Amino acid sequence: MSERDSATPRHDPESRLGDLFENLPEPTRQIPTVDNSAPAPGSRRAAREAAAGAPGSAPEPSPVPVRASADGAIPSNAGGPSPIPVRASADAADTPTRAVPRIPSEASAPTVSDAPEPVIGGGLDDLFAPHDDHVDTTPKKKRRKGCLIALIIVLAILGGIAAAGVWVANTYGDKIADAMGWGEPKDWEPGLATGEAFVTIKSGDTGSPVSSALYEAGVTKTEDVFYDYLVDENVAVTFYPGVYRLQQKMTAEAALAALQDDGNKMANTVLMSEGATIVSSLPTMADTLGIPLADFEAAVKDPSVYGVDAPSLEGWLFPAKYEFDPDVTATQVIQRMVDRTRESLTKAGVPEGDAQRVLTIASIIQREGRTDDFAKVSRVIQNRLDIDMKLQMDSTAQYGYGTLHQGVVSSSAEALEDPNEWNTYYHTGLPATPIASSSDAAIDAAMHPADGPWLYFVTVNLATGETQFSETYEEHLAGVEKWRAWCRDNPDNGGCAAG
Repeated sequence: MSERDSATPRHDPESRLGDLFENLPEPTRQIPTVDNSAPAPGSRRAAREAAAGAPGSAPEPSPVPVRASADGAIPSNAGGPSPIPVRASADAADTPTRAVPRIPSEASAPTVSDAPEPVIGGGLDDLFAPHDDHVDTTPKKKRRKGCLIALIIVLAILGGIAAAGVWVANTYGDKIADAMGWGEPKDWEPGLATGEAFVTIKSGDTGSPVSSALYEAGVTKTEDVFYDYLVDENVAVTFYPGVYRLQQKMTAEAALAALQDDGNKMANTVLMSEGATIVSSLPTMADTLGIPLADFEAAVKDPSVYGVDAPSLEGWLFPAKYEFDPDVTATQVIQRMVDRTRESLTKAGVPEGDAQRVLTIASIIQREGRTDDFAKVSRVIQNRLDIDMKLQMDSTAQYGYGTLHQGVVSSSAEALEDPNEWNTYYHTGLPATPIASSSDAAIDAAMHPADGPWLYFVTVNLATGETQFSETYEEHLAGVEKWRAWCRDNPDNGGCAAG
């Protein structure tokens, strides 16, 4: 046992405190420990040590932790004193207290080891310096390669999302915009109404055909907005036949109010439309003027009554707006229209003996092309006539078969194969008579065709009227495919269906 453990304590009360402090062993200095492990690259500790090694600064001693020697002495480094903590042997006879560290005995003194013991404590740099398990030892090239791959993946994902968004916008953009209220308004804004527009309502017309008539006259902004307004507002209305004076750019609500106002109905007024036929126009004339339809049918029966040398008055009733006296007759109405046609022929410089041929060509131009293309359509007709090539115009086949007013571009197989004298798919040359009423522009184009080698044309966009003119059949087939593609993309357009 140690000397401290074998000593018998004194019981003198007066000397008890003195003996207690006298018998205490000499205190061992608490020596702070130093972490001599290599600092982590980039740490504050590494930066401070690097600065200490700069020129002009004194090197600091590098303490090395060691164990206590066998005799309890504390060895020092060659570079100067380096206090280190002394550890007690696990088998020491002393029983250490918390206040006083034990001095190891000679038998249990540990030997000096080359490997440093883990130390307790350290500076603030050690507290915040990264440990080895937090240091990224991945080579820079590998890290850059990984970042590049990640970037490519992110860009590919974003590109896919963007492509999907573009496809959705192109495919369903209009429908989504309409549903969310983002699209172009279908109705005009109030206060934009201007000018003058004439709308003809036929006997028996309901909301849908009236809506189309308003759009064609430039009254409403879109073809369906008037009909949609009637449905949305649950309006029950009866439309009376006649010609109504309205304005352009009216709202659907304002257009309905105007049609219900008797003051806008033009008394004894007839509107003959461009491209119309006798069969489609006579009923409206009868309803508007209050003259029996039979009177009009009798009035057009003999063209010679009006000085026309032709088997029919088809094409001789000029398209325009006419106002008549209340007591007008059917014959007077027809005479007025024929006279107006002669005025147009004279203006275009048509020789009197050539009127029927020019009106026939003009009627085909009127039905087949838009105004900007009238002169080109006239050239195609003339080029085919010059080489005795069949005209093959769908409008002529439809007229002869009785389907001209079905509103379609293509013709049914039955119409194309029918041997009637108007079918230019079946017969070479012009049809037997004009097939519709022609405007001033169509008559002028028939007299003055554009210069060009074209033998074919096809409307490739029914919404805009865009037409492709071609010199060769191969080019024409490519144009036909464009038209078919447009029809596939616009299945709701009734103009694509065969009549």
